[in-house]
Amino acid sequence: MHMNNIPKIKLGIVAVSRDCFPESLAVNRRKALVAAYAKKYDAADIYECPICIVESEIHMVQALEDIKKAGCNALCVYLGNFGPEIAETLLAKHYDGPKMFCAAAEESQDNLIGGRGDAYCGMLNASYNLKLRNTKAYIPEYPVGDAEDCADMIHEFLPIARALVGLSKLKIIGFGPRPLNFLACNAPIKALYDLGVEIEENSELDLFEAFKKHEGDPRIPEVVADMAAELGAGNKKPEILPKLAQYELTLLDWVEAHKGYREYVAIAGKCWPAFQTQFGFVPCYVNSRLTGRGIPVSCEVDIYGALSEFIGTCVSEDIVTLLDINNSVPKDMYEESIKGKFDYTHNDTFMGFHCGNTCSKKLAFCDMKYQLIMARALPEEVTQGTLEGDIAPGDITFFRLQSTADTKLRAYVAQGEVLPVATRSFGGIGVFAIKEMGRFYRHVLIEKNYPHHGAVTFGHHGKALFEVFKYLGVAIEDINFNQPAGMMYPTENPFK
Repeated sequence: MHMNNIPKIKLGIVAVSRDCFPESLAVNRRKALVAAYAKKYDAADIYECPICIVESEIHMVQALEDIKKAGCNALCVYLGNFGPEIAETLLAKHYDGPKMFCAAAEESQDNLIGGRGDAYCGMLNASYNLKLRNTKAYIPEYPVGDAEDCADMIHEFLPIARALVGLSKLKIIGFGPRPLNFLACNAPIKALYDLGVEIEENSELDLFEAFKKHEGDPRIPEVVADMAAELGAGNKKPEILPKLAQYELTLLDWVEAHKGYREYVAIAGKCWPAFQTQFGFVPCYVNSRLTGRGIPVSCEVDIYGALSEFIGTCVSEDIVTLLDINNSVPKDMYEESIKGKFDYTHNDTFMGFHCGNTCSKKLAFCDMKYQLIMARALPEEVTQGTLEGDIAPGDITFFRLQSTADTKLRAYVAQGEVLPVATRSFGGIGVFAIKEMGRFYRHVLIEKNYPHHGAVTFGHHGKALFEVFKYLGVAIEDINFNQPAGMMYPTENPFK
Protein backbone atom coordinates (compact mmCIF):
# COMPACT_ATOMS: atom_id res chain seq x y z
CA MET A 1 0.00 0.00 0.00
CA HIS A 2 1.37 3.37 -1.02
CA MET A 3 1.46 6.11 1.62
CA ASN A 4 2.67 9.37 0.13
CA ASN A 5 1.92 11.42 3.26
CA ILE A 6 5.01 10.24 5.17
CA PRO A 7 8.71 10.89 4.48
CA LYS A 8 11.19 8.48 2.94
CA ILE A 9 14.46 8.53 4.89
CA LYS A 10 17.85 8.79 3.27
CA LEU A 11 20.43 8.61 6.04
CA GLY A 12 23.95 9.93 5.56
CA ILE A 13 26.66 7.91 7.32
CA VAL A 14 29.66 10.03 8.30
CA ALA A 15 32.60 8.25 9.89
CA VAL A 16 34.71 10.30 12.28
CA SER A 17 38.30 9.74 13.33
CA ARG A 18 40.69 11.21 15.90
CA ASP A 19 44.05 12.19 14.42
CA CYS A 20 46.09 10.13 16.89
CA PHE A 21 44.35 6.95 15.65
CA PRO A 22 44.87 5.39 12.21
CA GLU A 23 42.32 6.98 9.84
CA SER A 24 42.05 3.62 8.04
CA LEU A 25 40.20 2.25 11.11
CA ALA A 26 37.31 4.68 10.55
CA VAL A 27 37.34 4.38 6.74
CA ASN A 28 37.41 0.58 6.61
CA ARG A 29 34.88 0.20 9.37
CA ARG A 30 32.55 2.63 7.59
CA LYS A 31 32.87 0.62 4.36
CA ALA A 32 32.14 -2.61 6.26
CA LEU A 33 29.10 -0.99 7.91
CA VAL A 34 27.68 0.18 4.57
CA ALA A 35 28.25 -3.25 3.04
CA ALA A 36 26.57 -4.97 6.00
CA TYR A 37 23.57 -2.65 5.72
CA ALA A 38 23.21 -3.19 1.96
CA LYS A 39 23.38 -6.96 2.46
CA LYS A 40 20.58 -7.06 5.04
CA TYR A 41 18.39 -4.04 4.22
CA ASP A 42 17.59 -1.63 1.38
CA ALA A 43 20.79 0.13 0.26
CA ALA A 44 18.65 3.11 -0.86
CA ASP A 45 18.07 3.94 2.84
CA ILE A 46 21.66 5.08 3.32
CA TYR A 47 24.35 7.27 1.75
CA GLU A 48 28.04 6.81 2.46
CA CYS A 49 29.73 10.17 2.91
CA PRO A 50 33.21 9.82 1.36
CA ILE A 51 34.74 12.44 3.64
CA CYS A 52 36.39 10.94 6.69
CA ILE A 53 36.47 13.60 9.36
CA VAL A 54 39.75 13.80 11.21
CA GLU A 55 40.12 16.20 14.14
CA SER A 56 39.01 19.11 12.02
CA GLU A 57 36.13 21.55 11.88
CA ILE A 58 36.92 22.16 8.20
CA HIS A 59 36.24 18.50 7.35
CA MET A 60 33.04 18.74 9.42
CA VAL A 61 31.81 21.57 7.15
CA GLN A 62 32.76 19.58 4.03
CA ALA A 63 30.84 16.54 5.29
CA LEU A 64 27.79 18.68 6.09
CA GLU A 65 27.79 20.11 2.56
CA ASP A 66 28.26 16.66 1.05
CA ILE A 67 25.32 14.98 2.82
CA LYS A 68 23.13 18.02 2.11
CA LYS A 69 23.99 17.81 -1.60
CA ALA A 70 23.22 14.07 -1.53
CA GLY A 71 19.69 14.84 -0.27
CA CYS A 72 20.07 13.18 3.15
CA ASN A 73 17.31 13.97 5.65
CA ALA A 74 18.88 12.05 8.57
CA LEU A 75 22.43 11.58 9.85
CA CYS A 76 24.45 8.83 11.50
CA VAL A 77 27.71 9.92 13.12
CA TYR A 78 29.79 6.75 13.20
CA LEU A 79 32.75 6.56 15.56
CA GLY A 80 35.19 4.31 13.72
CA ASN A 81 37.61 5.05 16.55
CA PHE A 82 37.72 7.37 19.59
CA GLY A 83 36.58 10.27 17.39
CA PRO A 84 37.13 14.03 17.53
CA GLU A 85 34.68 15.11 20.21
CA ILE A 86 34.50 18.75 19.02
CA ALA A 87 34.14 18.19 15.28
CA GLU A 88 31.73 15.26 15.62
CA THR A 89 29.35 17.09 17.95
CA LEU A 90 29.53 20.28 15.86
CA LEU A 91 28.49 18.10 12.94
CA ALA A 92 25.39 17.02 14.88
CA LYS A 93 24.72 20.58 16.09
CA HIS A 94 24.79 22.08 12.59
CA TYR A 95 22.93 19.26 10.87
CA ASP A 96 19.27 20.20 10.58
CA GLY A 97 17.46 16.89 10.94
CA PRO A 98 17.33 13.78 13.12
CA LYS A 99 20.73 12.34 14.00
CA MET A 100 22.11 9.30 15.75
CA PHE A 101 25.51 8.24 17.09
CA CYS A 102 26.92 4.72 17.13
CA ALA A 103 30.40 3.34 17.60
CA ALA A 104 32.61 0.55 16.32
CA ALA A 105 33.46 -2.39 18.56
CA GLU A 106 36.96 -3.89 18.46
CA GLU A 107 37.27 -6.64 15.90
CA SER A 108 39.79 -9.26 17.01
CA GLN A 109 41.89 -10.25 19.98
CA ASP A 110 44.79 -10.62 17.54
CA ASN A 111 44.69 -6.93 16.61
CA LEU A 112 44.50 -4.95 19.85
CA ILE A 113 47.59 -2.81 19.23
CA GLY A 114 47.40 -1.28 15.75
CA GLY A 115 43.71 -2.13 15.36
CA ARG A 116 42.28 -0.86 18.63
CA GLY A 117 39.91 2.09 18.11
CA ASP A 118 38.61 2.92 21.60
CA ALA A 119 35.22 4.05 20.23
CA TYR A 120 33.68 2.56 23.40
CA CYS A 121 35.44 5.39 25.25
CA GLY A 122 34.80 7.97 22.53
CA MET A 123 31.04 7.43 22.81
CA LEU A 124 31.13 8.74 26.39
CA ASN A 125 32.85 11.95 25.30
CA ALA A 126 30.47 12.35 22.38
CA SER A 127 27.44 12.21 24.70
CA TYR A 128 29.06 14.65 27.13
CA ASN A 129 29.82 17.14 24.33
CA LEU A 130 26.31 16.82 22.84
CA LYS A 131 24.91 17.89 26.22
CA LEU A 132 27.36 20.82 26.42
CA ARG A 133 26.08 22.03 23.05
CA ASN A 134 22.40 21.42 23.88
CA THR A 135 22.22 19.09 20.90
CA LYS A 136 19.80 16.19 20.71
CA ALA A 137 20.81 12.89 19.16
CA TYR A 138 19.51 9.35 19.31
CA ILE A 139 21.93 6.97 21.01
CA PRO A 140 20.90 3.30 20.73
CA GLU A 141 20.34 1.16 23.81
CA TYR A 142 23.81 -0.39 23.43
CA PRO A 143 25.53 1.86 20.87
CA VAL A 144 28.75 -0.12 20.28
CA GLY A 145 28.93 -2.99 17.81
CA ASP A 146 30.44 -4.63 14.76
CA ALA A 147 29.32 -3.80 11.21
CA GLU A 148 26.19 -5.99 11.40
CA ASP A 149 25.22 -4.67 14.86
CA CYS A 150 25.57 -1.05 13.75
CA ALA A 151 23.60 -1.78 10.56
CA ASP A 152 20.75 -3.04 12.79
CA MET A 153 21.00 0.12 14.94
CA ILE A 154 20.69 2.32 11.86
CA HIS A 155 17.71 0.32 10.64
CA GLU A 156 16.03 0.74 14.04
CA PHE A 157 16.58 4.49 13.79
CA LEU A 158 14.70 4.81 10.47
CA PRO A 159 11.14 4.76 11.92
CA ILE A 160 12.23 7.25 14.60
CA ALA A 161 13.75 9.52 11.94
CA ARG A 162 10.62 9.20 9.77
CA ALA A 163 8.45 10.49 12.61
CA LEU A 164 10.84 13.36 13.42
CA VAL A 165 11.17 14.48 9.79
CA GLY A 166 7.41 14.10 9.33
CA LEU A 167 6.60 16.29 12.34
CA SER A 168 9.01 18.99 11.18
CA LYS A 169 6.96 19.29 7.96
CA LEU A 170 3.46 18.58 9.29
CA LYS A 171 0.37 20.76 9.25
CA ILE A 172 -2.67 19.71 11.27
CA ILE A 173 -5.91 21.05 9.83
CA GLY A 174 -8.78 21.35 12.31
CA PHE A 175 -12.45 22.08 11.67
CA GLY A 176 -14.53 23.69 14.37
CA PRO A 177 -14.21 23.70 18.15
CA ARG A 178 -14.71 20.44 20.03
CA PRO A 179 -18.37 19.48 20.55
CA LEU A 180 -20.20 20.73 23.65
CA ASN A 181 -19.60 18.59 26.77
CA PHE A 182 -16.39 17.39 25.21
CA LEU A 183 -13.56 19.02 27.12
CA ALA A 184 -11.70 15.71 26.97
CA CYS A 185 -9.78 16.50 23.79
CA ASN A 186 -9.17 20.15 24.65
CA ALA A 187 -5.47 21.01 24.95
CA PRO A 188 -3.35 24.10 24.30
CA ILE A 189 -1.82 24.25 20.82
CA LYS A 190 1.34 26.07 21.94
CA ALA A 191 3.12 22.73 22.39
CA LEU A 192 2.53 21.96 18.69
CA TYR A 193 4.59 25.00 17.73
CA ASP A 194 7.30 23.86 20.14
CA LEU A 195 7.41 20.57 18.20
CA GLY A 196 7.70 22.41 14.88
CA VAL A 197 4.17 21.43 13.80
CA GLU A 198 1.93 23.98 12.03
CA ILE A 199 -1.79 24.16 12.73
CA GLU A 200 -4.64 25.66 10.74
CA GLU A 201 -7.94 26.00 12.57
CA ASN A 202 -11.09 26.53 10.54
CA SER A 203 -14.76 26.91 11.25
CA GLU A 204 -16.99 23.96 10.34
CA LEU A 205 -18.98 26.60 8.42
CA ASP A 206 -15.94 27.00 6.13
CA LEU A 207 -15.99 23.22 5.64
CA PHE A 208 -19.74 23.23 4.97
CA GLU A 209 -19.33 25.94 2.34
CA ALA A 210 -16.55 23.94 0.62
CA PHE A 211 -18.74 20.80 0.76
CA LYS A 212 -21.65 22.65 -0.90
CA LYS A 213 -19.33 23.81 -3.69
CA HIS A 214 -18.49 20.15 -4.44
CA GLU A 215 -22.12 19.30 -5.24
CA GLY A 216 -22.28 17.60 -8.63
CA ASP A 217 -18.48 17.25 -8.78
CA PRO A 218 -17.74 15.10 -11.87
CA ARG A 219 -15.34 12.91 -9.83
CA ILE A 220 -18.12 11.71 -7.46
CA PRO A 221 -19.18 8.60 -9.47
CA GLU A 222 -15.59 7.34 -9.61
CA VAL A 223 -15.20 7.68 -5.82
CA VAL A 224 -18.61 6.01 -5.26
CA ALA A 225 -17.49 3.05 -7.39
CA ASP A 226 -14.25 2.79 -5.39
CA MET A 227 -16.19 2.85 -2.10
CA ALA A 228 -18.62 0.19 -3.34
CA ALA A 229 -15.71 -2.04 -4.41
CA GLU A 230 -14.07 -1.65 -0.98
CA LEU A 231 -17.27 -2.36 0.95
CA GLY A 232 -18.55 -5.28 -1.12
CA ALA A 233 -21.38 -7.03 0.72
CA GLY A 234 -20.88 -4.63 3.65
CA ASN A 235 -22.38 -1.75 1.63
CA LYS A 236 -25.57 -1.53 3.68
CA LYS A 237 -26.40 2.11 2.89
CA PRO A 238 -25.51 2.57 -0.81
CA GLU A 239 -27.80 5.61 -1.05
CA ILE A 240 -25.40 7.65 1.13
CA LEU A 241 -22.25 6.95 -0.94
CA PRO A 242 -22.59 10.00 -3.28
CA LYS A 243 -22.64 12.36 -0.27
CA LEU A 244 -19.72 10.56 1.37
CA ALA A 245 -17.78 10.78 -1.92
CA GLN A 246 -18.56 14.49 -2.13
CA TYR A 247 -17.21 14.94 1.41
CA GLU A 248 -14.05 12.91 0.67
CA LEU A 249 -13.30 15.09 -2.36
CA THR A 250 -13.93 18.21 -0.24
CA LEU A 251 -11.33 17.11 2.32
CA LEU A 252 -8.73 16.05 -0.27
CA ASP A 253 -9.12 19.32 -2.19
CA TRP A 254 -8.89 21.28 1.09
CA VAL A 255 -5.62 19.51 1.93
CA GLU A 256 -4.11 20.37 -1.45
CA ALA A 257 -5.25 23.99 -1.28
CA HIS A 258 -4.20 24.54 2.34
CA LYS A 259 -1.04 22.52 3.01
CA GLY A 260 1.00 25.62 2.07
CA TYR A 261 4.71 25.07 2.52
CA ARG A 262 4.25 21.90 4.56
CA GLU A 263 4.68 18.46 3.01
CA TYR A 264 2.50 16.34 5.27
CA VAL A 265 -1.02 16.78 6.63
CA ALA A 266 -3.28 15.34 9.33
CA ILE A 267 -6.89 16.38 9.97
CA ALA A 268 -8.84 16.89 13.19
CA GLY A 269 -12.43 16.61 11.97
CA LYS A 270 -15.86 17.41 13.32
CA CYS A 271 -18.62 14.83 13.36
CA TRP A 272 -21.35 15.98 15.80
CA PRO A 273 -23.68 17.51 17.03
CA ALA A 274 -24.81 19.70 14.08
CA PHE A 275 -22.73 17.83 11.51
CA GLN A 276 -25.29 15.08 10.86
CA THR A 277 -28.33 17.33 10.43
CA GLN A 278 -26.53 19.85 8.18
CA PHE A 279 -24.32 17.58 6.08
CA GLY A 280 -26.86 14.75 6.17
CA PHE A 281 -24.49 11.92 7.19
CA VAL A 282 -21.62 11.08 9.55
CA PRO A 283 -18.03 11.25 8.21
CA CYS A 284 -16.60 8.12 9.88
CA TYR A 285 -16.22 5.98 6.74
CA VAL A 286 -14.52 8.82 4.84
CA ASN A 287 -12.17 9.34 7.81
CA SER A 288 -11.28 5.64 7.66
CA ARG A 289 -10.46 5.86 3.94
CA LEU A 290 -8.18 8.88 4.30
CA THR A 291 -6.41 7.34 7.30
CA GLY A 292 -5.96 4.21 5.17
CA ARG A 293 -4.03 6.34 2.68
CA GLY A 294 -1.74 7.76 5.34
CA ILE A 295 -3.70 10.99 6.01
CA PRO A 296 -4.92 10.47 9.58
CA VAL A 297 -8.29 12.02 10.41
CA SER A 298 -9.10 12.18 14.11
CA CYS A 299 -12.65 12.35 15.43
CA GLU A 300 -14.19 15.16 17.48
CA VAL A 301 -11.51 17.74 16.61
CA ASP A 302 -8.93 15.80 18.62
CA ILE A 303 -5.80 17.70 17.56
CA TYR A 304 -3.34 15.69 19.68
CA GLY A 305 -5.10 12.52 18.56
CA ALA A 306 -4.36 13.46 14.93
CA LEU A 307 -0.76 14.27 15.93
CA SER A 308 -0.40 10.87 17.62
CA GLU A 309 -1.93 9.04 14.66
CA PHE A 310 0.51 10.75 12.29
CA ILE A 311 3.48 9.73 14.46
CA GLY A 312 2.16 6.16 14.46
CA THR A 313 1.76 6.19 10.67
CA CYS A 314 5.37 7.34 10.25
CA VAL A 315 6.77 4.80 12.70
CA SER A 316 4.79 1.79 11.43
CA GLU A 317 4.50 2.76 7.74
CA ASP A 318 1.05 1.30 8.11
CA ILE A 319 -2.58 2.26 8.74
CA VAL A 320 -3.39 3.43 12.28
CA THR A 321 -6.62 4.18 14.10
CA LEU A 322 -7.93 6.34 16.95
CA LEU A 323 -10.15 4.67 19.54
CA ASP A 324 -11.92 5.40 22.78
CA ILE A 325 -10.48 3.41 25.69
CA ASN A 326 -14.10 2.58 25.99
CA ASN A 327 -15.73 -0.12 28.05
CA SER A 328 -14.99 -3.04 30.32
CA VAL A 329 -15.26 -6.62 29.13
CA PRO A 330 -18.26 -8.33 30.80
CA LYS A 331 -17.30 -10.99 33.33
CA ASP A 332 -19.21 -13.70 31.48
CA MET A 333 -17.38 -12.87 28.22
CA TYR A 334 -14.05 -13.05 30.07
CA GLU A 335 -14.96 -16.39 31.69
CA GLU A 336 -16.21 -17.93 28.43
CA SER A 337 -13.78 -16.61 25.81
CA ILE A 338 -10.57 -15.39 27.50
CA LYS A 339 -9.87 -17.12 30.82
CA GLY A 340 -7.60 -20.13 30.41
CA LYS A 341 -7.22 -19.45 26.68
CA PHE A 342 -5.08 -16.31 26.94
CA ASP A 343 -2.64 -15.23 29.64
CA TYR A 344 -4.58 -12.19 30.84
CA THR A 345 -6.50 -11.32 33.99
CA HIS A 346 -9.95 -9.75 33.65
CA ASN A 347 -8.49 -6.33 34.54
CA ASP A 348 -5.96 -6.64 31.71
CA THR A 349 -8.83 -6.49 29.20
CA PHE A 350 -11.03 -3.68 27.88
CA MET A 351 -12.81 -2.73 24.68
CA GLY A 352 -11.46 -0.12 22.26
CA PHE A 353 -14.20 1.51 20.19
CA HIS A 354 -15.09 4.34 17.85
CA CYS A 355 -18.26 4.80 15.83
CA GLY A 356 -16.65 3.71 12.57
CA ASN A 357 -13.35 5.39 11.67
CA THR A 358 -11.11 2.29 11.49
CA CYS A 359 -9.99 1.40 7.97
CA SER A 360 -11.63 -1.69 6.43
CA LYS A 361 -8.15 -3.24 6.02
CA LYS A 362 -7.86 -3.41 9.83
CA LEU A 363 -11.29 -4.94 10.47
CA ALA A 364 -12.05 -8.68 10.51
CA PHE A 365 -15.36 -7.90 8.76
CA CYS A 366 -17.27 -4.68 8.15
CA ASP A 367 -20.59 -3.06 7.29
CA MET A 368 -21.16 0.57 6.38
CA LYS A 369 -24.39 1.61 8.10
CA TYR A 370 -25.81 4.09 10.62
CA GLN A 371 -24.50 5.32 13.97
CA LEU A 372 -26.55 3.76 16.75
CA ILE A 373 -25.77 6.27 19.55
CA MET A 374 -26.59 9.29 17.35
CA ALA A 375 -29.68 7.59 15.90
CA ARG A 376 -31.15 7.40 19.41
CA ALA A 377 -31.69 11.18 19.27
CA LEU A 378 -31.84 11.89 15.51
CA PRO A 379 -33.53 10.53 12.38
CA GLU A 380 -31.57 7.42 11.38
CA GLU A 381 -31.01 8.59 7.79
CA VAL A 382 -28.77 11.51 8.87
CA THR A 383 -26.53 9.22 10.92
CA GLN A 384 -25.43 6.98 8.03
CA GLY A 385 -21.74 6.63 7.21
CA THR A 386 -20.09 4.59 9.98
CA LEU A 387 -17.85 1.64 9.20
CA GLU A 388 -18.68 -1.05 11.73
CA GLY A 389 -17.02 -4.35 12.51
CA ASP A 390 -14.69 -6.18 14.87
CA ILE A 391 -11.07 -5.04 14.73
CA ALA A 392 -8.78 -7.72 13.31
CA PRO A 393 -6.91 -9.68 16.00
CA GLY A 394 -3.16 -9.23 16.38
CA ASP A 395 -0.46 -7.17 18.09
CA ILE A 396 -1.15 -3.49 18.77
CA THR A 397 0.47 -0.50 20.47
CA PHE A 398 -1.81 1.97 22.29
CA PHE A 399 -0.17 5.38 22.68
CA ARG A 400 -0.66 9.14 22.81
CA LEU A 401 1.35 12.37 22.83
CA GLN A 402 -0.54 15.08 24.69
CA SER A 403 -0.08 18.60 25.98
CA THR A 404 -1.07 19.25 29.57
CA ALA A 405 -3.12 22.33 30.46
CA ASP A 406 0.15 24.15 31.28
CA THR A 407 1.65 23.16 27.88
CA LYS A 408 4.01 20.43 29.00
CA LEU A 409 4.32 17.41 26.72
CA ARG A 410 3.37 14.05 28.12
CA ALA A 411 3.09 10.62 26.48
CA TYR A 412 2.20 7.02 27.13
CA VAL A 413 2.98 3.79 25.26
CA ALA A 414 1.52 0.36 26.01
CA GLN A 415 1.89 -2.78 23.90
CA GLY A 416 -0.73 -5.49 23.79
CA GLU A 417 -3.04 -7.27 21.40
CA VAL A 418 -6.55 -7.43 20.00
CA LEU A 419 -7.93 -10.82 21.02
CA PRO A 420 -9.79 -13.07 18.57
CA VAL A 421 -12.96 -12.72 20.64
CA ALA A 422 -16.30 -11.67 19.11
CA THR A 423 -17.32 -8.31 20.62
CA ARG A 424 -21.10 -8.79 20.13
CA SER A 425 -21.35 -4.99 20.03
CA PHE A 426 -21.61 -2.10 17.55
CA GLY A 427 -19.16 0.35 15.96
CA GLY A 428 -15.54 -0.31 15.03
CA ILE A 429 -14.62 -2.26 18.15
CA GLY A 430 -12.23 -4.86 19.52
CA VAL A 431 -11.45 -6.78 22.71
CA PHE A 432 -8.03 -5.47 23.76
CA ALA A 433 -5.61 -6.99 26.24
CA ILE A 434 -2.63 -5.15 27.73
CA LYS A 435 -0.62 -6.63 30.60
CA GLU A 436 -1.34 -4.82 33.90
CA MET A 437 -3.91 -2.60 32.14
CA GLY A 438 -5.91 -2.10 35.35
CA ARG A 439 -3.00 -0.41 37.13
CA PHE A 440 -2.00 1.49 34.00
CA TYR A 441 -5.59 2.74 33.62
CA ARG A 442 -5.62 4.01 37.22
CA HIS A 443 -2.08 5.34 37.69
CA VAL A 444 -1.37 6.71 34.21
CA LEU A 445 -4.56 7.37 32.26
CA ILE A 446 -6.64 8.60 35.20
CA GLU A 447 -3.84 9.95 37.42
CA LYS A 448 -2.22 11.97 34.64
CA ASN A 449 -5.50 13.26 33.15
CA TYR A 450 -5.29 11.67 29.72
CA PRO A 451 -8.36 11.94 27.49
CA HIS A 452 -10.19 8.76 26.50
CA HIS A 453 -8.89 8.82 22.90
CA GLY A 454 -5.80 6.72 22.18
CA ALA A 455 -3.94 6.15 18.93
CA VAL A 456 -3.31 2.56 17.85
CA THR A 457 -0.65 1.05 15.60
CA PHE A 458 -1.13 -2.49 14.37
CA GLY A 459 2.06 -4.13 15.60
CA HIS A 460 4.46 -3.65 18.51
CA HIS A 461 6.13 -0.27 17.96
CA GLY A 462 6.74 0.73 21.58
CA LYS A 463 10.52 0.81 21.26
CA ALA A 464 10.52 3.34 18.40
CA LEU A 465 7.66 5.43 19.85
CA PHE A 466 9.45 5.69 23.21
CA GLU A 467 12.57 7.01 21.44
CA VAL A 468 10.53 9.47 19.35
CA PHE A 469 8.96 10.93 22.50
CA LYS A 470 12.37 11.11 24.19
CA TYR A 471 13.92 12.88 21.20
CA LEU A 472 11.02 15.36 21.09
CA GLY A 473 11.94 16.43 24.60
CA VAL A 474 9.17 14.76 26.60
CA ALA A 475 10.55 14.47 30.13
CA ILE A 476 11.46 10.86 30.89
CA GLU A 477 9.17 10.78 33.94
CA ASP A 478 6.36 11.84 31.59
CA ILE A 479 6.77 8.96 29.14
CA ASN A 480 4.52 6.41 30.79
CA PHE A 481 4.11 2.73 30.07
CA ASN A 482 2.23 -0.24 31.51
CA GLN A 483 4.62 -1.13 34.30
CA PRO A 484 4.98 -4.81 35.14
CA ALA A 485 3.73 -6.27 38.43
CA GLY A 486 6.19 -5.49 41.22
CA MET A 487 7.20 -2.11 39.70
CA MET A 488 5.06 0.40 41.54
CA TYR A 489 3.73 3.67 40.17
CA PRO A 490 4.50 6.74 42.33
CA THR A 491 0.79 7.11 43.20
CA GLU A 492 0.13 3.42 43.85
CA ASN A 493 -0.95 2.48 47.37
CA PRO A 494 1.57 -0.04 48.79
CA PHE A 495 -1.07 -1.39 51.22
CA LYS A 496 -3.74 -2.03 48.62
